[in-house]
Amino acid sequence: MIIEPQIRDFFAGRIWTRYNTPFPQSKVDTYILRNYFTTKKGITIRTKVLIFQRTHFTCNRCQNKIQQEFVQYTCAKCEKECVYCRHCLNMGRVTSCTDLISWIGAKPLTHKKHLLDWNGTFTEAQKEAATQLVSSIKQKRNHLNHAVCGAGKTEILFPAVHYALNRGLRVCIATPRTDVVLELFPRFQKVFPKTNIHALYGKAPKQTGFAQLVISTTHQLFRFENAFDVIIVDEADAFPYTYDQALQKAVHKVKKQDAPVALVTATPSPQILAKQKKEKWGYSFIPKRYHGHPLPIPRYESLWSYDKAIQKGRIPRKLREWTNEKLSNQEPFLIFFPTIQLMEQAIPLFQQLDERILSVHAEDTDRKEKVMKLRNEQILGLLTTTILERGITIKNVQVAVVGAESKIFTSSALIQISGRVGRNAAFPKGDIVFFHHGITAEMDEARNEIFRLNKEGFGKNETP
Repeated sequence: MIIEPQIRDFFAGRIWTRYNTPFPQSKVDTYILRNYFTTKKGITIRTKVLIFQRTHFTCNRCQNKIQQEFVQYTCAKCEKECVYCRHCLNMGRVTSCTDLISWIGAKPLTHKKHLLDWNGTFTEAQKEAATQLVSSIKQKRNHLNHAVCGAGKTEILFPAVHYALNRGLRVCIATPRTDVVLELFPRFQKVFPKTNIHALYGKAPKQTGFAQLVISTTHQLFRFENAFDVIIVDEADAFPYTYDQALQKAVHKVKKQDAPVALVTATPSPQILAKQKKEKWGYSFIPKRYHGHPLPIPRYESLWSYDKAIQKGRIPRKLREWTNEKLSNQEPFLIFFPTIQLMEQAIPLFQQLDERILSVHAEDTDRKEKVMKLRNEQILGLLTTTILERGITIKNVQVAVVGAESKIFTSSALIQISGRVGRNAAFPKGDIVFFHHGITAEMDEARNEIFRLNKEGFGKNETP
């Protein structure tokens, strides 16, 4: 039987539901019959008898074992009592009567001549970090790349990715946020022009051929198994990755046995730092931005009862004046809100100042286009939730946080939000303001950490 390259290239490294593929079912069934696939049930059911009988379920796609996330129901397909997993339901239902298939046929062809087309130059700190990451990958050792927002973390990855690709290795760059995938994909396409790269996220367009480099949300990793020789997790401290054990298990499910995992973040959690030390990972630290300027320091501005004012149909004076100033100066801006509800109440009020101001949140199907409008200077401002706290670079952007005291704005989130400002070498300074209804420990922790990083990078407390 002659293997069709498009079937081999699509399924290699993937775990997929048998009856929901992009290929004719008759073809899939023939390949299964000829032993090019292995099959297993979507849900593993185990019954333990101790003092009393207890049944445990495991989803073989997402590795979820939280029993409350399994639902028993009468299945119309098999006409029996079935179980499905709610945890990965948005990728299509996996049940106890679902067959999952994995390719075990011939491996796709990998290339060992990949062009790195990048004319940038590294700072000494970037060069050292890039060298350390390559060294860890050579040794198949896990690595933590800890670098401040705007340090040039993406560029630091280029030599390591190039090294791996040129040895015929398959590389995955995973991140918890779709917006980060959308930011990284065109940058890697530009610097690796001869490499087939796939970007995987919810409702991503169809992509063909075998991708030796995959840039994916961590959720999309549920659809892979034993697939990658190198895994890089960008923004490794971001929600929901740090709070979802299944996403963390997915990273280990998709890597080959000895594949190294590199974590990249500006705000590593205490758990990540402890694990790096305990397991003796490789480690890189860059406390300074690539352009040599300090991190902008957030300033505090009280905004008492801002939520009540917005609910009554008016923008609080300080916030209105801040916005008008940015509009007058033709400076692009982001205004972060603690909830979608408050943001949606606010957007018509801001559009009275400038009708081109838009809003975005996680469920907004047009958010990619709206961010592009801000980047391309077609609009001046976006109201947003924490969905844009990281993975977005806008030249000369100014940032305000409304309700910085809210629980959603952790110190890590506030550091990341502050890191949107001053990233461009031509605009290394900028305004970052925390509008608040009372200063919190998280706000102070974020501000003090930025001071600390500037001190470490410059030998003294630096202010923009």
